[in-house]
Amino acid sequence: MIQSTSLLESWTQENNQLASSCKQQDGQDAPNREHNLFRQRRWSSDFHKLLRKIQGIPPHLDCAQLELSVAYNTCVCFTTQSQFDEAELLLTQSAQRLLQIAGDDPGTSDPSVVWRAALKSVIGTALRRYVLSLLCLQWGIWLAKSRLNAVQDFQEEISLLEAQSGAVGNDCRTETKEKIPNIPILVLDPRRLVDLLKICTAIVQGAEKLTEGWSVLSALQAASASPAPRALIAYTHLLSGSCLAHMNRPQMALQCYRKALETDPRCVCALYQSALIYRRLENSQAEMQALHILHSILLLPSSTEPAVAAGHLLSPSLFLCSQSLSSLLSVPSALSVLHSLALKCVIHSSVSEGVECYLDLLAALQSEDQHGVHAAVSTLPKLPRLYLEAGAALLMAQRPADCMALCDEVIGSTLDLLPEKVLLDDPGDGRLSGSREMTEEAENGLVRLLWTAAANLLQGHCYSQLKDWKQAVTHYTRCINLLVKVHYKDTGFSLQMPCTDKCPEQGVDLCVLQRLKGLSLAGRGISFAQIDRLKESLRDLHLSLQAHPGVSARRWYGEVLWRLDRKQEAAACWEQTWSDPIPSLTEALPVYAQELQSGPSLDSAVLQQKLQEPGPT
Repeated sequence: MIQSTSLLESWTQENNQLASSCKQQDGQDAPNREHNLFRQRRWSSDFHKLLRKIQGIPPHLDCAQLELSVAYNTCVCFTTQSQFDEAELLLTQSAQRLLQIAGDDPGTSDPSVVWRAALKSVIGTALRRYVLSLLCLQWGIWLAKSRLNAVQDFQEEISLLEAQSGAVGNDCRTETKEKIPNIPILVLDPRRLVDLLKICTAIVQGAEKLTEGWSVLSALQAASASPAPRALIAYTHLLSGSCLAHMNRPQMALQCYRKALETDPRCVCALYQSALIYRRLENSQAEMQALHILHSILLLPSSTEPAVAAGHLLSPSLFLCSQSLSSLLSVPSALSVLHSLALKCVIHSSVSEGVECYLDLLAALQSEDQHGVHAAVSTLPKLPRLYLEAGAALLMAQRPADCMALCDEVIGSTLDLLPEKVLLDDPGDGRLSGSREMTEEAENGLVRLLWTAAANLLQGHCYSQLKDWKQAVTHYTRCINLLVKVHYKDTGFSLQMPCTDKCPEQGVDLCVLQRLKGLSLAGRGISFAQIDRLKESLRDLHLSLQAHPGVSARRWYGEVLWRLDRKQEAAACWEQTWSDPIPSLTEALPVYAQELQSGPSLDSAVLQQKLQEPGPT
């Protein structure tokens, strides 16, 4: 038993001085993050020292209100520093000491049992509000540690906290004013904590249960009306949109994403999710617009700050640790978004804009002053592939000289590293032979070989665009000579494997290999046709159709047959192409491994007219 109230008053005064200093300094911006962390550690240490002094005497009713208040303040400071285990231990110890005062023994150290016993022991007493405040902190720690099952198990008690948040926040001044002249001050109003945890719980549970449909949507919409920071309200709209997207209601999802952005313009993940919805809807123009805006926002310095910023003791971000939520809130880097935008523009006929995006991307990657580039590079394709994609865009924009310059960079960086031969196990499964180490080496060799071959292919296209047919033949031949270095172990085949519908099952690299074969042979065959080397042209076009049947190659194959006076064969060949449109570009394969329509073309209407012309009599 405490012999004098002087010790109680001294400890109360010490708590109040610490709490007042903490609240005053917390309202001021720290000069930097390190200074803020120093302040938080000092507060935690000072409150913990005071709590140890109080708990150095046996638990007693006269000191219970002060002890619970100091325990609350200490645990708030521990939680601020993400010291959740330390805070949870103190909370459990405080509940156990309270049970000692009441003479109750739950017979177990299970926190759920201890908390329920502690709540039961203070029914109808002034201590109930203090215990509810500590339970509120325990709720926050469960949330911070993603222990949603514990939160669910205490749903009844949490509902009681929400319903009686006024009682939780009252410092018992009416009941204790006569007993303790100096009321223990709390560093954080528990009512604010209840409101914060309520919406954070709805957000985290919503992220974990997005697929559960209307029940989750209803909870999120109710949370959106809560008194909370704008960033948290924006998250409820974002999650509502994601829930609706899972329910296959894309238009309603887009409305929610717009609400999220209207509520908090820093919620850029809503803009990214909108772009994904537009992709599902195949609305390429809207997707490109969203990506363009997203890229512009990500370039702003403020966009790198979290939407739910730290500060004011307990930041909401402490309680939003769900992996599912983090995934939903993640946004690609500015460079990754720029790459996506560049590729989208090229694929969907905004070639000039795509070229500018690619050039900006390459300039940013080459700039030593670009902040955050090294972190973003890992999410981008390898630099040679980016050069080839940009080169293909420049070729489509009728800028062959710039395209060839980029291709020279690729060839210069890979030529000395090319393997003499790449050996593949089976053309059907695309696995590489040998040990795992050899497999990785062969895979890297195949990738470098494909890059170099693609660079020569693009240069062949450039010379074809410039109508320099001999140089075009030279570069197409270089591409072919590289590709024939790839052999299949069991068959020994190189160029003879056709690119069929099973290509995706073989792997993207092998699909690219087959397409590069077809395109390089077609390009050389068309170039031969321009200089009247028709037999060589016919041979290459025939091999091209075996490697990868393409509409342009088939039309030129018919054209060469026609010139060789094999008109019936030419007509049969052309008739197979009437119903086949020139394939549009796709994101499934690298753009440089697709038909870019950069060389001479044959109009199907002209070919049909040629067939209708009367022959010589």
